[in-house]
Amino acid sequence: MRITDILTQNSRLYRDEIALVERIPASKTQKELTWHQFYTTACRLAGGLHHHGIKKSDTVVQLMTNSLEWLPIYFGILYTGAWAVPLNFRFESDKIALCTKTAEAKAFIFGEEFIDRIETIRHELSVSVSVWIFTGPRGSCPDWAYPFEDFIRDQNQDMPPTVSSSDDDDAALYFTSGTTGTPKAVLLTHKNLTHACEVEHQHHGQTHDDIFLCIPPLYHTGAKMHWMGSFLVGGKCILLNGVKPEWILEAISEERCTIAWLLVPWAHDILIAIENNMIDLDQFNLDQWRLMHSGAQPVPPSLVRKWQKYFPHQDYDTNYGLTESTGPGCIHLGLENSHHIGPIGKSGHGWEAKIVDKMGNHLFGNETGELIVRGPGVMKAYYKNPEATRKALQNGWLFTGDLARYDKDGFIWLVDRKKDMIIYGGENIFPNEIENFFLTHEKIKDIAVIGVPDERLGEIPAGIISVKPNCMICESDIQQFQQGLPRYKRLRKIFFGDVPRNPTGKIEKPKLRRLYAEDKRKDLQKLLR
Repeated sequence: MRITDILTQNSRLYRDEIALVERIPASKTQKELTWHQFYTTACRLAGGLHHHGIKKSDTVVQLMTNSLEWLPIYFGILYTGAWAVPLNFRFESDKIALCTKTAEAKAFIFGEEFIDRIETIRHELSVSVSVWIFTGPRGSCPDWAYPFEDFIRDQNQDMPPTVSSSDDDDAALYFTSGTTGTPKAVLLTHKNLTHACEVEHQHHGQTHDDIFLCIPPLYHTGAKMHWMGSFLVGGKCILLNGVKPEWILEAISEERCTIAWLLVPWAHDILIAIENNMIDLDQFNLDQWRLMHSGAQPVPPSLVRKWQKYFPHQDYDTNYGLTESTGPGCIHLGLENSHHIGPIGKSGHGWEAKIVDKMGNHLFGNETGELIVRGPGVMKAYYKNPEATRKALQNGWLFTGDLARYDKDGFIWLVDRKKDMIIYGGENIFPNEIENFFLTHEKIKDIAVIGVPDERLGEIPAGIISVKPNCMICESDIQQFQQGLPRYKRLRKIFFGDVPRNPTGKIEKPKLRRLYAEDKRKDLQKLLR
């Protein structure tokens, strides 16, 4: 089955039922689409693209923030047989150009926020891009682009173009977040995408009556693939544009949402607001909210314990995945194991997982090694990057680059990213373990641990600490608190400041290394000359 077949089916089964609702709490407005409107918008965009020469295996860039049109546009691209190429809306002009050129995009669909960024690179992109489509207000449309409403209005058919295709066909090109370097292009097939629907549905048992709250950016596999469990059964989705704690709870309360996937920082902010009496849970109708799940980064056990204290009747699940595995689900904790706080879980539906050493030998017990996974969601390849593909894909196994270990019950614990590991005087230090320890401190909102170059020890652990609102903490408090850590894991450098995270909640450690470690590294290089 192709992923587009599910939308066609939903339009037939649930024609006039609401499929998507967009809430914009800042302006107190909202819009909605029925399943039939969702389908026909996608069909008309597909017809327009087909009319302008977009054909099977061409590529179409989608650069938009979350909106009611985002998903219909994504499916409209797929209906043509072309590849959808969603881009990170935080990318600056150089990254947009790099990704568009890598994809050799034939069409480019963009929102109002990106006009200036595109203007600076449009000439060089026009070598391949022949169609520009603007989704913003008509009055702001550049003279070199088609207004979206006009582009689809000219198409009067309510069926997609006839394209010979199968579930083995390529469907989408997703660029990794680049937290460990330059973004890589991940090629996914229709089979990858439909398996993500099945995984999510198997894990969380969505029914047609469930209502899913979607907040994270849709360009990323995480949010979209979690929604796909509801998509599979024609469930309603609420798209929330805004992440304030009160906005999240208002949306769940007023829209009667039953499932919400929250990034760790958002769940953390909700708990802080509750603890500081900024939010009164009694003011919201939350009895129907049956499941909160999280992931996209290590989930601190202290956060889950606090969450279960305030929401004791709610199911919880930890999800693990990556773009290369078509988003979350290759490992998950499971609703039946929500009492087993800390690990990311066990193999997901249709997946296998192993932890291996540098030689590829299977590790057991408490030994730390690299987590590898195998299943129908594994990407086809890194597009135009055969060397990276060979390293990542071996005998059907995807090497994740994440370090993990088993506990005595066979659950997998995420230790850290391979590239984030600190080698301190010959000892391996995993920043995630230190970060989890400090997040139990009642005054610490967030922390990132990085390695800072040291002439004698190679690297020393440094912490960038963000303090909760209306709280005060000093370095001596940190020094006293970390006596609970083994000596070699204690922070040797302490900085107070913001902890930058990307739209999917991951700490932007390359940015922190540039801010806090690069000058030190350059000084050491001069010293060693």
